[in-house]
Amino acid sequence: MKRLYVILFLVIAAAAALGLAIAEHSGYVLIAYKSFRFESSLWATLALVAVLWLVFWGIKVLIQLVTTSGGVVNPWSRRNRSRRVQVAIEHGQMDLAEGRWASAQRHLHRAAEAERQPLLYYLGAARAANELGHYDESDSLLERALERQPQAELAIALSHAQLQTDRGDTDGALATLQTMHERHPHNAQTLRQLQRLHQQRGDWSAVIRLLPELRKDKVLPAAELAELERRAWGENLSLAAHSEEDGSVGLQSLTRAWQQLTNAQRQEPQLVLAYAEQLRQLGAQVEAEEVLRTALKRNYDSHLARLYGLVRGSDPSRQLQTAEGWLKDHPGDASLLLTLGRLCLQSSLWGKARDYLESSLRVQRNPEACAELARLLAQLGDTERSNQLFQEGLGLLDERLLAAPLPVPARI
Repeated sequence: MKRLYVILFLVIAAAAALGLAIAEHSGYVLIAYKSFRFESSLWATLALVAVLWLVFWGIKVLIQLVTTSGGVVNPWSRRNRSRRVQVAIEHGQMDLAEGRWASAQRHLHRAAEAERQPLLYYLGAARAANELGHYDESDSLLERALERQPQAELAIALSHAQLQTDRGDTDGALATLQTMHERHPHNAQTLRQLQRLHQQRGDWSAVIRLLPELRKDKVLPAAELAELERRAWGENLSLAAHSEEDGSVGLQSLTRAWQQLTNAQRQEPQLVLAYAEQLRQLGAQVEAEEVLRTALKRNYDSHLARLYGLVRGSDPSRQLQTAEGWLKDHPGDASLLLTLGRLCLQSSLWGKARDYLESSLRVQRNPEACAELARLLAQLGDTERSNQLFQEGLGLLDERLLAAPLPVPARI
């Protein structure tokens, strides 16, 4: 309240001072230009200027109010257009995340056409069209994105390759990625997608050719790269072994593929296992036994020990003696005990075979050991225990069978 009194006092004082100034001297203003002539007192002129300024300010405010009101009401105004684009973006992104492909394509396409940086919206719309099976529309949207943002060629091409892969066009995806690899040889995402595509196509020789670049550009973590390398070479050995219908030719091809590995790789248990398994399948049992024996002497591995019991060397008794030598250092290895049981079966040592197989099952309930022991017991006349082991082995192969309900016998 005091503040109001102060303001009122100041206004009255200013008005009094102005009145005294006007009464003391009215002043004189003359404006003449060609035929125009304006004469008035100073104070009247100032009052006129103040009135004109108020009129100008009032007109300006009125125009702004009309313009703003028109923008709110007019659906085609810039303000409403921006609002519609924002709504399209929000709806389109939500539809895309939730799998409403038709709505997502419509909203994101509208947003892309209106935005100055439309790349993400074109990519989303293209993905939605691809999910709907509208492949031509999907490609057209990507072409439109490239027209609007040509500097994003790599990003658009990578998205195109992924969409081609999703629709099953792996040849087209490969062509797209190879083109981008030529233009951007060190791009990590291009190399990653190429590697995945080669794996999907089962082209392990191509994966092997790509490995040096994956390593050089550090595309994958070291552990993942090492695992990929082992798998690629292992799969390559399998492909080499079965590349020809003729077994002898397949054996030569397998040998060449094995020789392509480095000395360090030929000592890795996983690759030795793959090589020996292919030798066994091609009938080169003696060669497989020698490879496994050499590897196991150098570095014992349970998986190699298991496979050793499935191959037949040139001297079965020597093979059994060798495996029993490993048992001293690995008495609790269920795979080795299984192998010893199998080698005893090959040498018709039924009692020892039974003991080794029983020992393997005591260490670990394994379907292979169950089957081998069941087969042996059936020949020895213990059919009841044999049937029990066969049932147990079947359940261990797929425990889901035991959880599934049995069919109800039909009533006649």
